[in-house]
Amino acid sequence: MRQPMHRRSFLMTAAALAALHRAGPAAAAEASFNGPLRIVVPAAAGGFTDISSRMVADGLARRIDQPVLVDDKPGASGMIGSEIVAHGPPDGSMVVMGNIQTHAANVGMFKERLRYDVLRDFAPVTRVAMGYNVLVVLPSSPVHRIDDLMALSKQQTLTYGSGGSGSSAHLATEMLRQRAGIENMLHVPFRANAPALQALLSGQISMLFDTTPSATAQVRAGTLRAIAVTSSARLPSLPGVPTVAESLPGFEVAVWGGLYAPAGTPPKWVDALDAQVQALLKDPAMVQRFDQLGFAADTLGPADFAAFTKAEIAKWSEVIKVAKITAD
Repeated sequence: MRQPMHRRSFLMTAAALAALHRAGPAAAAEASFNGPLRIVVPAAAGGFTDISSRMVADGLARRIDQPVLVDDKPGASGMIGSEIVAHGPPDGSMVVMGNIQTHAANVGMFKERLRYDVLRDFAPVTRVAMGYNVLVVLPSSPVHRIDDLMALSKQQTLTYGSGGSGSSAHLATEMLRQRAGIENMLHVPFRANAPALQALLSGQISMLFDTTPSATAQVRAGTLRAIAVTSSARLPSLPGVPTVAESLPGFEVAVWGGLYAPAGTPPKWVDALDAQVQALLKDPAMVQRFDQLGFAADTLGPADFAAFTKAEIAKWSEVIKVAKITAD
């Protein structure tokens, strides 16, 4: 007995959809990526945001068979690069690698002066990775652990560097100051973490929460001593270095990065890119590359990444409010 036309059409459509689902990311890519993709990096070259972007771009280009370009646009606390994407065309041609500063701390710091609205002007795609900071001092410093730091702060003013107000190094130190009850600390902001590191190496400042890749290299070379890491558990790359949380329970500062498209970008494209990035970051070779750099490939899809972003804004807005942190 012949099936009615509408019944046969339904079954054919269902079969086609099932086949597309079985085809996986490659089919989604073919349907959704038909031109170059630009990843705007709103931070200086060589840091966590830049390195993560380049690793993703390299692997993603091979997966979608399209050029993936990394475009460094640092400056103005990450607002320059972020604004380009916030007001860019929602056509699947660009994303920004947002981070703890551009898509969380800036909201509390700049408020109405911020030239984009994180929750309104962006479509979260995928959280890419989580990194952490390492508290480092010179080998000649009397500080060997957090307790030493707290004791020394009662005797003298401690100077600490950062890559600018609202950077991960600034936020980590401010949270440490608040949790440990340290008052005698002076913030010395720089244009980026690299010059702050040089200031520490030359003895101009007392301490720095540096990024894991940079700090690990200095510690292994013997030019700096690691005091603690900001992760909730000890890092595989620095297994002998305690966490700040071992002295101050609940302390954690993640230097995260994730992709955001302009608001209004078609959900189908957002979902397709999310699927590609998540698949890429599950590749053992990619996981190992992130691990070697002290990063963790730690993905979240669009909805969960949106919720994470809201939580980070609330967390750091409170820290900034209590500390009365203002923009440089």
